[in-house]
Amino acid sequence: MTEQNTKRGLLLMVLTTMIFSSQDGITKHLTGSYPVAMVVMLRFWFFGVAALILSSRRAGGLMAAVRTKHPFWQSFRGVLVVVQICLTGYTFAVLGLIQTHAVMVCGPLIIAALSGPILGEHVGWRRWLAIAVGSVGVLIILRPDTTVFTPLSLLPLIAALLWSIYVLTTRYVSRQDSSATSFLWTGVAGAVAITGPGLWYWQPMTGADSAWMLALCITSVVGHWLLIRAYDLAEASALQPMTYLQLVFIFGFGVFLYGEELLPNVIFGAALVVAAGLFTLWRQHVRAQTMTGR
Repeated sequence: MTEQNTKRGLLLMVLTTMIFSSQDGITKHLTGSYPVAMVVMLRFWFFGVAALILSSRRAGGLMAAVRTKHPFWQSFRGVLVVVQICLTGYTFAVLGLIQTHAVMVCGPLIIAALSGPILGEHVGWRRWLAIAVGSVGVLIILRPDTTVFTPLSLLPLIAALLWSIYVLTTRYVSRQDSSATSFLWTGVAGAVAITGPGLWYWQPMTGADSAWMLALCITSVVGHWLLIRAYDLAEASALQPMTYLQLVFIFGFGVFLYGEELLPNVIFGAALVVAAGLFTLWRQHVRAQTMTGR
């Protein structure tokens, strides 16, 4: 791995976070006027078709990509990510971008906490301490001791939990399945799972919103492609901290595009969660170097 490749990987990761942030901004716009299930269905139809086309162009074609050692867990992943995206889209509409992402940024901490019981990975006391600090940050954001708190405030936390389980199941199937297989199963299983609910809530789109829907579909595929490409160029330990830049972009979109308010408790709580998450990533990196003798 050359330094130049690492720099290119980091630049691609920054671009990826920008695209994912704009994708969430478009989702908030669309889910304010259309049913969430319909928006997610159209997105996954596009994703599913793109996954089929890309898989057919790889060595071995579709037959090689669809072959899996874990058909149940691959299908489960596709359904789970659809549910998570629907919940997140609904949360954007009712709570806004800033509040949603400020809580969902705790995802890496949830992954660290669940990696032990689900994957059998070792979680030391330092990472448990970081998880505790991150939990305090989430409580500061939610403010459960004030009238600001409502049951809806828990939705982004549930969305973060679902995303974490999705990531962990992805790690589990990756022990025997290729990334191409997981990509294909995610797109196709997700499209199949959301088609029924999406058609049930179908309603016509205006021309302008159809253009936004197309932009959402394109950014979804391009964002995932850039993400894969970034991990081809640089190590995960170098790229993971850059994902927190998405919070900065989201805060900007929320304030300047949607007029959302950036409250002091959200800033302080999110800072605690990010600091705890970065520490957790650093500890994972240190442990990996120790195990490889580097």
